[in-house]
Amino acid sequence: MLRAERGVGPLAPLAYCLQSHHTGSMPTSVTIRDVPDRARDELAARAAASGRSLQEYLRSKLIELANRPDTEVVLARIRERKERTGTRLSAATILGHRNAERR
Repeated sequence: MLRAERGVGPLAPLAYCLQSHHTGSMPTSVTIRDVPDRARDELAARAAASGRSLQEYLRSKLIELANRPDTEVVLARIRERKERTGTRLSAATILGHRNAERR
């Protein structure tokens, strides 16, 4: 374990390195600087609770994040679909459908 991962020594405030392995490509290291101790401790606790190292935990979270579209992309898709289909539902209609499903 790197000294920076343990949160001690001169490397602690500098960086946490992650490696991601993509099929058919070289591993890439990502360095995140100035991570507050409190945030690092919380992430380390979550990693431990899931039975993984901090590096493994952060790697999986980065991959999940990269696989999800940004909010702006989702909103653009919704707007484009609305324009293409011409669908217009009022808020009352949408809430009515939602409430009907809850009964």
